[in-house]
Amino acid sequence: MALGGLPNTGTKSNVSGSASSTTILAANTGRLGAVIFNDSTAVLYLDLTGGTASSSSYSVQLGAGSYFEVPHGYLGLITGIWASATGAARVTEFS
Repeated sequence: MALGGLPNTGTKSNVSGSASSTTILAANTGRLGAVIFNDSTAVLYLDLTGGTASSSSYSVQLGAGSYFEVPHGYLGLITGIWASATGAARVTEFS
């Protein structure tokens, strides 16, 4: 971690589109921030409770080509599910 708790490392990952709930970002006590970009033509439903994401049980709905900034201080598991299994989530986690 950088001086003052500011991030100095970004780690990128890709999560393939899935029609079943899948891990988008694992819990990480060293996380200082993260962004998730929906690189798909289908809606991505994110669940920030660590539970099973579905189109009727989610925290955030991301349309095609949109992104989400994970709330500062949130260190928990993020799951997601797409309306159809196309594209990917492009994830960058900062530590």
